[in-house]
Amino acid sequence: MSVNNLTQLDNFNYGIEKIFDKAQDFLPINGTDYVELYVGNAKQSAHYYKTAFGFQSLAYCGLETGNKEYCSYVLAQDKIRLVLTTPYNPDSEISHHIRMHGDGVKVIALWVEDAGKAFAETTSRGAEAIMEPTVFTDANGEVVKSAIKTYGDTIHVFVERKNYNGIFLPGFVKWESEYNPESTGLKFIDHMVGNVELGAMNQWSSFYENVMGFANLITFDDKDISTKYTALMSKVMTNGNGRIKFPINEPAAGIKKSQVEEYLDFYRGAGCQHIAVATDDIVFTVSEMRKRGVEFLYVPGTYYDTVGERVGEIAEDMKILKSLGIMVDRDEEGYLLQIFTKPVEDRPTLFFEIIQRKGAKSFGKGNFQALFESIEAEQEKRGTL
Repeated sequence: MSVNNLTQLDNFNYGIEKIFDKAQDFLPINGTDYVELYVGNAKQSAHYYKTAFGFQSLAYCGLETGNKEYCSYVLAQDKIRLVLTTPYNPDSEISHHIRMHGDGVKVIALWVEDAGKAFAETTSRGAEAIMEPTVFTDANGEVVKSAIKTYGDTIHVFVERKNYNGIFLPGFVKWESEYNPESTGLKFIDHMVGNVELGAMNQWSSFYENVMGFANLITFDDKDISTKYTALMSKVMTNGNGRIKFPINEPAAGIKKSQVEEYLDFYRGAGCQHIAVATDDIVFTVSEMRKRGVEFLYVPGTYYDTVGERVGEIAEDMKILKSLGIMVDRDEEGYLLQIFTKPVEDRPTLFFEIIQRKGAKSFGKGNFQALFESIEAEQEKRGTL
């Protein structure tokens, strides 16, 4: 079962094999299986993501399925699966996670052929074990899962599902719902960004390189990502086939508090800063999401005065991009279009990026200045700059 848009991803990967050759692919990963968020009210969060982002009801577990500890709603849109989990027990580990971090990403699940081998390969190289390979079964077959710790309280779950044909995982039933708004055109997860403490970026990039066999795709320093007030540094790590990309950010010295520092303060530690989701038509996607109430960062109108000279000819109408706040950047392979939501909860932590790649394999370096200024404007409103 495919959980990534392999055609698009293979096109994305073409031409950068030399980078991926550096990855030691002892841990083959087929794609992102699912992303699980611990949230204060999964039922209401599910309604938000269905309404605003265009996700569809997929699966459910909870009291009705015999789960007395927590409930989980699984949402899907094309190849993206989002799991929203809320505890029943106020003293549980899930409850503690929510009290500490607010709503946030707990699990980045990776689809593998052999969860036992993935666990053995990573723990033998120093990963902290969270769950040894465990078999889960129901009438639809079996799933093997194992898990390791990564930055903060975030974990990676390895999911082996080749012997399973159920709706999602054992213990889940099909979630029947009469309310399923139309898709907004989201396709798959392009990348997921982790924010870590000052001095920890190299530690975690080394973790992904040495423990998981990833390679460093690109590095940004504080000269690349900065304004006169704030800065950050980032290393983008990718697995052997390029389907998984994890930029790791840490704060850099600046006159004022950077977005990474603000995140760390409110999340109470390292965690997933944003999820970048791909679309084939960013104008349609963003237009739909705006209609449905999603708030995006404001891009100064002056950004569009020079962007045409910088990126050259593109297929999209720049006037429409400006009206929607969509940014454009170009590299040697093509161009990309991107936009960032405001945080999707009250703490200024997790947000989403919407991205459409027209050949470009980069991450919008030419937009960093405008993006940082937009984020700083929001920080100033919050009094946290």
